[in-house]
Amino acid sequence: MLVNSNVILNDAKKKGYAVAAYNINNLEWTKYILEACNKDKSPVILAVTPKSISYFGGVNVVCNIVKSLMKDLNIKVPVVLHLDHGNSVEICKEAIDAGFTSVMIDASNETIEENILKTMEVVKYAKQKGVSVEAEVNTQNDSISNNVNHKEYINIDKIKEFVLQTDINSFAPLIGNKHGIYNEEPVLDFKLLGLICKMTSVPLVLHGASGLNENKIRTAIFCGITKININTDLQIAWSNALKEYLEQNKNVYDPRKIISSGESALKKIIHEKNKLFGSKNRAI
Repeated sequence: MLVNSNVILNDAKKKGYAVAAYNINNLEWTKYILEACNKDKSPVILAVTPKSISYFGGVNVVCNIVKSLMKDLNIKVPVVLHLDHGNSVEICKEAIDAGFTSVMIDASNETIEENILKTMEVVKYAKQKGVSVEAEVNTQNDSISNNVNHKEYINIDKIKEFVLQTDINSFAPLIGNKHGIYNEEPVLDFKLLGLICKMTSVPLVLHGASGLNENKIRTAIFCGITKININTDLQIAWSNALKEYLEQNKNVYDPRKIISSGESALKKIIHEKNKLFGSKNRAI
């Protein structure tokens, strides 16, 4: 069933595991993710960005595809349909009206004051529909200082004020993580993450988790992360499998065969992540 993120993230926070937010890029990926998580008995968050929404054809298309697949595939695990990095108040409201159960308003490039105002507007609208809201604050540069402890507490003050004023349901801290491919091993500030966890009561979200080693993932969960976003790992696995298939089957032109050639590789990653995050068998 479709639920908001509160239902599963609060349980994850209480029991010390994390739920994966897998980005969906087309109907096939949505189907594969749902099937894999249903097999693992793992709650799942289907994340979709504004660009992917445009690729699908609109917020209503995305919502109807997810609902139809869940019904026809007889999906039993809790599913969150989440707007990832909503870059405006308007797209958040559109997603909510279409039936999304969770949205992220990303005004982190704005001033902290403007970020708070936009986030509060989305939260107010979302609460009327029973939809959960995620947000983040751009404090990444504040941690780059010789006086690390001082800067950490400046970050904490900003974050605590932001969470309290906006009344968001989950928060995505920046602790040295980034989206896409890491060109070198990232240094994640787990001390800062632990402080954020202690100073806020909401579930915490790790963006840019693709490519992180297992020890960093486990440490992040131990320090309070309850939602982990995965996209690049899936893209790489799927595209590599597809390229290999096309190389070995040069005469194939059926798009169904081409697209589905990445299914096994995609599901393999999903099963591995669900086990690593501790979400497997949590939806019994």
